[in-house]
Amino acid sequence: MGTLKLRNLHKSFGNVKVLKDINLEVADGEFVIFVGPSGCGKSTLLRVIAGLEDATSGEVYIDDELVNNVSAADRGISMVFQSYALYPHLTVEANMGLGLKQAKTPKAEIKQRVSKAAGMLELTPLLDRRPAELSGGQRQRVAIGRSIVREPKIFLFDEPLSNLDAALRVNTRLEIANLHNSLSSSMIYVTHDQVEAMTLADKIVVLHDGSVEQIGHPIELYNKPQNVFVAGFIGSPKMNFFEGQKLDEKDVATVGIRPENITLNREKGEHLSKVTYVEQLGSDTNIYLENDSLGTFTVRLFGQVKYERGESVYATLAADKMHYFDQDEQVINRS
Repeated sequence: MGTLKLRNLHKSFGNVKVLKDINLEVADGEFVIFVGPSGCGKSTLLRVIAGLEDATSGEVYIDDELVNNVSAADRGISMVFQSYALYPHLTVEANMGLGLKQAKTPKAEIKQRVSKAAGMLELTPLLDRRPAELSGGQRQRVAIGRSIVREPKIFLFDEPLSNLDAALRVNTRLEIANLHNSLSSSMIYVTHDQVEAMTLADKIVVLHDGSVEQIGHPIELYNKPQNVFVAGFIGSPKMNFFEGQKLDEKDVATVGIRPENITLNREKGEHLSKVTYVEQLGSDTNIYLENDSLGTFTVRLFGQVKYERGESVYATLAADKMHYFDQDEQVINRS
């Protein structure tokens, strides 16, 4: 098993409160991702779970066992860091098996576990190489393999792809997804990359200023954000926000709508606006607009659509795709 429960978890560094009353459950085999802006507490939360930081108060349970006073080495957890932290003088095989060797695991078992992990990560031809002979993506796979051989209850990943270029990030992301499917192990993953979060997670935990803003399936967070922060953080390009009164919504403080839910027409529509910038991305086109009343906003059109800077167009907002928020920036449900 590999379940996790956090109960009323707090963490402070001196007078600075970094984590505030965190409550979370991770089911056995679940892939959970922590997202949020820099400084929101996501890496600190991961370190508290790992036992690398002590909670100021609250409880951490792994497989229903309270582990607050259990050392990191004895929690049955393995962590993959942003830096590969490989020993340059050791081969891939030796790097992957080092933790088991230090734990005095029999040599035959070490070789069997390393061989199995190397096969899963397509590292078998590289076992005799040293880190300097590997690409960045290969080094990260070795770091992941080092965690696999320990056969942990829970895998922890702290922004493992942030040092890779765009192409390697995509490939390694797919490898991690396949790895999760193969191992059926619980994984907790920290990232600031929304694409990683949306594509990998069974459940996303959105953190802001040390607190949990919302927990849910990626599409649930995208379609039903509970507040302005989540609505603006999840999605790229980000959600557009307008003052409610400017859209004749007198009892609504803020109206949000995603860029793909606005249509453009040169001849007719609701809001006459001026094109200020165009991003041609090939598969879709982002149009940035300025409206005298609404201000600046973004429209996402699928495919290659030609608009010119300075051109006047009408923008129509899909009424059934709007999100409504009150003065406290909390969602107003209109069912």
